[in-house]
Amino acid sequence: MGDKDLVGVENIFCDLGVVLIDLDMERCMKSFQDLGVMDIAAQVGQSFKAGLFFALEEGTITPAEFRNAIRSKTDRIITDEQIDDAWNSFLVTIDPRKLMLLKKLRQRYKVFMLSNTNKIHFDYMEVHSFEKGKGFGLTDCFDKCYLSYELHLSKPNREIFDAVLNDAGATPENSLFIDDNARNIATAARMGFKVCHYRSTADLINLFPSEWIE
Repeated sequence: MGDKDLVGVENIFCDLGVVLIDLDMERCMKSFQDLGVMDIAAQVGQSFKAGLFFALEEGTITPAEFRNAIRSKTDRIITDEQIDDAWNSFLVTIDPRKLMLLKKLRQRYKVFMLSNTNKIHFDYMEVHSFEKGKGFGLTDCFDKCYLSYELHLSKPNREIFDAVLNDAGATPENSLFIDDNARNIATAARMGFKVCHYRSTADLINLFPSEWIE
């Protein structure tokens, strides 16, 4: 897919984890194990898509309920801060070139975040990953953020795509969807989105003019 494939695109829906911010699941699991939460592997499934973590992501439990559930899995006394720090160790960094790209895209398109995420992570990233003081805050980079824990819906289910299209006043035909998950890409493609299955920064370089990512 190259820039010629962007003809007719008015809206870009972009994933957050992997596409923008690098993740380290192994580091996160070790951080929880260091707190004495030894059955963490049983809770996370693949990429934290099961158990407590998925419930937090879909907003069916609150951050406070999540923290209390984590405490029930260890004999140690652990604070909210320790739990949040362990959970946020999943998050690494955002390549500054991607932040610059988002701002350039907003000069030409409406740009939306569409992410399966949770309040603890999102609050952390808003402060530590998107550099508002340098002009790269969330409102600098996106027209709106659509988040699974707020919508109580998650990808790859079609319902979340229908909801955000309706809210954004967009259609699949005039929208590009960028995601690293093949199931999410498959749903969007079936609906008629133009899609970019992200595997590395090279996919963005091939999709958009190279000078936008420098």
